[in-house]
Amino acid sequence: MRNSIGNSLILTIFGESHGEMIGATLDGLPAGIKVECENIKKMLTKRRPQALIDTSRHEEDDFNIVSGVYNGYTNGNPLTILIKNQDVKSRDYEKNANLPRPSHADYPAHIKYHGYEDFRGGGHFSGRITAGIVAIGAICLNILQNKNILVASHILQCGNICDQPFKDFDDEIKMLDKKVFPTILDAEEQMTNAILKAKEEKDSIGGIIETAVTGLEVGLGEPWFDSVESVLAKALFAIGGVKGLEFGSGFNFATMKGSTANDQFSLKDDKIITTTNHNGGINGGLTNGMPVVMRLAIKPTPSIGQIQDSVNLATHKMEKLTITGRHDPAIIRRICPVINSMVAITLCDILASAHGSDYLLDK
Repeated sequence: MRNSIGNSLILTIFGESHGEMIGATLDGLPAGIKVECENIKKMLTKRRPQALIDTSRHEEDDFNIVSGVYNGYTNGNPLTILIKNQDVKSRDYEKNANLPRPSHADYPAHIKYHGYEDFRGGGHFSGRITAGIVAIGAICLNILQNKNILVASHILQCGNICDQPFKDFDDEIKMLDKKVFPTILDAEEQMTNAILKAKEEKDSIGGIIETAVTGLEVGLGEPWFDSVESVLAKALFAIGGVKGLEFGSGFNFATMKGSTANDQFSLKDDKIITTTNHNGGINGGLTNGMPVVMRLAIKPTPSIGQIQDSVNLATHKMEKLTITGRHDPAIIRRICPVINSMVAITLCDILASAHGSDYLLDK
């Protein structure tokens, strides 16, 4: 099992959903970066369940920075954050231990780890593990903000309910930073009702997240295997529930002609820009100075209360499965801070690889 990603900055995650604790380590940060615990708390709060549309599992997410920070600043050692698991109910899973849940990792994990996997709550595959990513991401988001690089996500679509795409990037990003339910338009009530309707039907709902990054310099990335798209894609597809990713106009390019799809150049205040941004701020794998825009397809939460078919791994016979426990009818809101965090960690790695890790210092 490999649990690390990155080049100059190496992120490692660890723990299980019902284990004693979860956490994350970021190795490669230079000494001298201020670590704001309030920012970490703020990000973890955005990820935490808060309403009827979220799981009833309520973790306080009390975190402890056990290495890499001294007197409020990074000291050059691996930065490790631990978060205790406190609200676990393993009995909800033990009675169906031999019945793999549809669209979960249960069956392939059972085969890969020869039956020694921790199946409770999905074990290491659980969305619970993203709390460590968010804690580390809060630090990286602050690093980027000090470089005037902003990152934000909003719920572009939840079921059949749609929000407005990004237009006024910097203003909308700053507005979204203040929201717990991140939409640009006032779509929260409609989306909430759609989620609650699915919950009443013992079902779940998916959607689309749109993420934007502004303030990136021109020329970051590499032309082939470390293109900005491929590096971000590797990180973002690691998040459970992400099943599709497009940059700029993405799959809409299929119906466009080059005369429309091409982003023509212009000057604004003596700065080279493009008049459109169909390529999502990236050409040839390199940033071009325009906002990097991506959209992620989020599948419906696979844990639903309806009766489903499964195969008993012990008897090798068909059985009916009813999933119990505490689950989100939609992860569309809570996944936004996870995406922002993963994007921020990845961008800090790209910047450190391009300029050296000391570039991340606030100078």
